[in-house]
Amino acid sequence: MGTPDFAVATLEALLGWPGGRVVAVVTAPDRPAGRGRQLQASAVKAAAEGHGLPVLQPTNLKSPEFQAELKSYGADLQVVVAFRMLPEAVWAMPRLGSINIHASLLPQYRGAAPINWALIRGETETGVSSFFLRHEIDTGDLIFQDRVAILPEDDFGTLYTKLQHAGALLARRSVEALAAGTAPSLPQQMDGDLRPAPKISKETGRLDLTQSAVDLVNLVRGLSPVPTAFAPLPDGRTLKIFRAGALPAGSQEEPGTWATDGRRYLRVRAADGWLDLLDVQAEGKKRMSVEEFLRGNKLVF
Repeated sequence: MGTPDFAVATLEALLGWPGGRVVAVVTAPDRPAGRGRQLQASAVKAAAEGHGLPVLQPTNLKSPEFQAELKSYGADLQVVVAFRMLPEAVWAMPRLGSINIHASLLPQYRGAAPINWALIRGETETGVSSFFLRHEIDTGDLIFQDRVAILPEDDFGTLYTKLQHAGALLARRSVEALAAGTAPSLPQQMDGDLRPAPKISKETGRLDLTQSAVDLVNLVRGLSPVPTAFAPLPDGRTLKIFRAGALPAGSQEEPGTWATDGRRYLRVRAADGWLDLLDVQAEGKKRMSVEEFLRGNKLVF
């Protein structure tokens, strides 16, 4: 059960396991996309059809018709990756239950956007977790966890790819252990400083220039290449920011002050230093280096 391309790697890993058989795939209904609003299949549906697998696309997971069709496949186990919250009648249906692959080291970063928030919070390590589905989202007993380092140059795009492949390997290892009857079931530790991972909204990306430059760099990393951090230029245009660095301040400008030499650098003052913009995109333009941007835009502050 899954929808985006993040889940495709897990499907491929399970299809390559000789100890079992994928009997069906459950994914989201086709949705309008692009300028023409043509119906588009999910990445998981496209991959499943490429392998000749039956695909179920329920609009209502509580529908008796869907549940009867799902039950007809007689699955021993359901593997869920980046899908939807399941009703108990669905997750409890298989003999071995249902497991989920989550892109964080649970109980940290429960929620819809664990990869983004680990970067935004400046973590140097994250990982993937497999766990049994229960009533409360992302709270079931843990099976396995694998750690993944976050490098200073990582952004959402690169870390997404790392965790996509780590999650696929973890899913296969978890399914093998469940089939062998050796899978652990460890309650999550709910105490301590638990950091949530709520859904990312457009406003999440608006730069708050009263924050530190390092915090703003991490926000840029956590939202690049999508949905992207942004800030208004003094002329009113919105500038998307894909890559940035932090520089110390040698003077006492107010947060929000912009500076440029017109050729090589474009910076905006944060609480404790400068946010040095490196890759940007102006409204109606493509992504480019700040030097390219300055060649086509004469900024006066």
